[in-house]
Amino acid sequence: MPIVYLGLGANLGDREANLREAVRRLDEAGVHVTALSPLYETAPVGYLDQPDFLNAVCRAECQLPPHDLLRVVKGIEAALGRRPSFRNAPRPVDIDILFYDDRVLDTPDLVIPHPRLAERAFVLVPLADLAPGLVHPVLGRTVADLLAAVDRASVHPYGPHFGIPQSAIATPQSAITPP
Repeated sequence: MPIVYLGLGANLGDREANLREAVRRLDEAGVHVTALSPLYETAPVGYLDQPDFLNAVCRAECQLPPHDLLRVVKGIEAALGRRPSFRNAPRPVDIDILFYDDRVLDTPDLVIPHPRLAERAFVLVPLADLAPGLVHPVLGRTVADLLAAVDRASVHPYGPHFGIPQSAIATPQSAITPP
């Protein structure tokens, strides 16, 4: 079954509850979360006049093709209150497809691996908690190597997890490496 890594973020409403509900809905949609990073509080990027984000990354198994997975995550975002707006706008939830196995995809509506993940500490820090040895299929560098190249100053631990059963949570001490 394909392994996907999804970036999760929220900065409006009850951020933690929004992320928890997004993970629950992913599972209901057949995107089975097998590991979840700790939460991190992060400063906004791009548009700065907005609240801080809570960010996490999850590892999941799913049989949905990439574009079907995109439809699922966009549907969850909409169901949880995200509305079309400007780039980097505040939002109750954001779900990005970071990796889909080692697949490389570049279409007008979906690029995998996520095109900006290598420059985003708020993605790389929680991703490194789960898969530091995962190799970016385009850049040929591990997540740990990518993380070493970015400034992490705006990424702060928020808590160990957010209501997901402990058995489904990976921590830096029990990191999951790619299959």
